[in-house]
Amino acid sequence: MNKYPVWKYALLAVVLLVGFVYALPNLFGDHRAVQITAREGELATTVEGDVREALKAAGLKSELREDGGRLLALFDSDDDQLLGRDVIENAVEPRRNLVAMNLVSAAPGWLRNFAQPMYLGLDLRGGVYFLMQVDMESAIKSSEERYVSDWKTELRKRKIRGVSVQHQDGAVIARFKKSDERDEMLEAFSRDNYDLEFRTREDDTYAYIDANLTEEAIDEEKRSSLQQNITTLRNRVNELGVAEPIITQQGLEQIVVQLPGVQDPARAREILGATATLEYRLVYGTPTDWSVAESTGRVPAGAKLYTRRDDGSPILLDREIIVTGDQIQSAKSGIDQESGTPKVDVDLDGKGARRMRLVTEDNVGNQMAVVYIENLIDYKEVDGVRTRVKTRVEEVINAATIRDVLSHRFQTTGLQSAEAANLALLLRAGALKAPVEIVEERTVGPSLGADNIRQGFLSAIAGLMIVLVFMAWYYRVFGLIAGAALVVNLVLIVAVLSMLQATLTMPGIAGIVLTTGMAVDANVLIFERIREEIRAGTSVQNAIDAGYEKAFSTIADANITTLIAAVVLFSLGTGPIKGFAVTLSIGILTSMFTAILGTRALVNLIYGGKRGKQLAI
Repeated sequence: MNKYPVWKYALLAVVLLVGFVYALPNLFGDHRAVQITAREGELATTVEGDVREALKAAGLKSELREDGGRLLALFDSDDDQLLGRDVIENAVEPRRNLVAMNLVSAAPGWLRNFAQPMYLGLDLRGGVYFLMQVDMESAIKSSEERYVSDWKTELRKRKIRGVSVQHQDGAVIARFKKSDERDEMLEAFSRDNYDLEFRTREDDTYAYIDANLTEEAIDEEKRSSLQQNITTLRNRVNELGVAEPIITQQGLEQIVVQLPGVQDPARAREILGATATLEYRLVYGTPTDWSVAESTGRVPAGAKLYTRRDDGSPILLDREIIVTGDQIQSAKSGIDQESGTPKVDVDLDGKGARRMRLVTEDNVGNQMAVVYIENLIDYKEVDGVRTRVKTRVEEVINAATIRDVLSHRFQTTGLQSAEAANLALLLRAGALKAPVEIVEERTVGPSLGADNIRQGFLSAIAGLMIVLVFMAWYYRVFGLIAGAALVVNLVLIVAVLSMLQATLTMPGIAGIVLTTGMAVDANVLIFERIREEIRAGTSVQNAIDAGYEKAFSTIADANITTLIAAVVLFSLGTGPIKGFAVTLSIGILTSMFTAILGTRALVNLIYGGKRGKQLAI
């Protein structure tokens, strides 16, 4: 009685072995590293040699390691890491390579091949925290403006002339000379645009259609803008080479970005907050028209006045946009072979390619311009108060004659070298559907994270030791068995977190400490039940069997209800609450395994099949 078959012991041994192996990388800590990644494709074969020579010339000791397509230079101190970054930035070509500071696992290579340490959150590892505000008004405005070109296209198909369509005061307005044409197009627009509310009106001269987005459409536009921006920001973070970013929604209009291990906040801010994109428009009129528009301030109704970047001269462009940056599927920076200047090769999506083909078919021989758009934020002192000022820069970087019909692929020139590389990165990551503004930024240093880790580790060890001492004193040998199971439980929690590549935060450590007490609680129920059976005169073997069998339902009920609460916390909570719920859920499952199967295996091994009349309990 009370004997496990060999296969159960073998199963437990395998679980313990796997758990210890996957938990092992967490003991080695981190290296301070400077990582070099290619902006596009793979690193050049000469990069490693250039970096090695530059570091040697600067007198810096560093180990170079290739890891997942990136080159890592490992340093022993923060000062060496900072110096190393400056040396490496000067040694590699910035147009082709990204250089950033990070922390990487110090586990040996043979272990890293199949086991990685769990991720550490911002509060434990240090890094950068951004709170970003999404400009929902701009998102709604852009959504409404898209209907202007659609309506114009529909009017051309029906060959209705003399109609003005524009976006004004939050509404799409179409002005007709004839009311019967207005009524015809109202029926067509209503049939194809379910997200709009239509109204009609007339004055002495014209008949109008006014359209606004419905409340449901506005809510959906806000949700989609937030989700697309989260996706775009995640893609941009991937370009930075950060392995474990945390990007979450906060409220209805804000996004939280946490970059653990990143120690270069300026570069992160530059990429995350950048809103640079492109617009392609046809050139309107002649140079004489451009000069007149600038000098008189009178711009034709179908045109918009811009400034050329190269010489500051005026140029008129058609108000109707051909394609925008969010229709670009991929982008790659390089050097134009003919002019020797930086370029960006772009590849349009299906809708953008069709639009480009239709426009260029009708305009071969005419000029098309490329508008570079960037939203900048500056700070100025206004009446002694530091005020945030938004500036939108729109400048024509290129205007060239359309020599042939364009479709999916073509190139854009007129950019500076670093600007071309950054623009290609942003276009590859995707355009932000709505502008974002960094409203809060915090940098957590590695030393503060190390203090948090030390405090969390000490609290977990202190709790563990107190529980072990109490259990050994109160339950004797059985208490020692429970203590061994508790230690294994902590190892398994760390192993599961590492296998899932979950992120551990301070609230997560709190969940682990709480699990320490809950894991012992199951053994307390079992041991007290065994004591009751012995006091009732039950034999030793029957008492052990009854203790585990009869206490199981109570243990299961208690843990399942706690697990349900943890799942609800994870589903409805955000940030720290999720971290607490994850470790609590994992701890419940592993404690069920160790407190029931694990301790039963040890008890069976020590007392199983013996005729003793007493138990050390």
